Amino acid sequence: MQVELPEKLYYGIGEVARAFDVNTSLIRFWEKEFDVLKPKKNAKGNRKFTPQDITNLKLIFHLVKERGFTLEGAKIHLKENKRKTLSNFELIQKLERVKTELTRIKDQL
Repeated sequence: MQVELPEKLYYGIGEVARAFDVNTSLIRFWEKEFDVLKPKKNAKGNRKFTPQDITNLKLIFHLVKERGFTLEGAKIHLKENKRKTLSNFELIQKLERVKTELTRIKDQL
């Protein structure tokens, strides 16, 4: 899954939900369920997600939506294998970008 977000310090929940193509309620639900998600809140109570939060959301999305983990299974997997899962996930993302670029080049030929 490619998430297209501009380089910023903070992202609003609507912006994050559009990037992941999910409802804002799912993002709020995952925030309650997963301890790794800790968005900052401004004076109005609006959530502001950092790039680290986005990385954690990508990992959660990958485990739950793409690999089919249950929420409990994803929590356990994150606690036990966070480093390994994160490095594997980063590798998958890099390979997907390479594949996209190669496909684009092939189409131009």
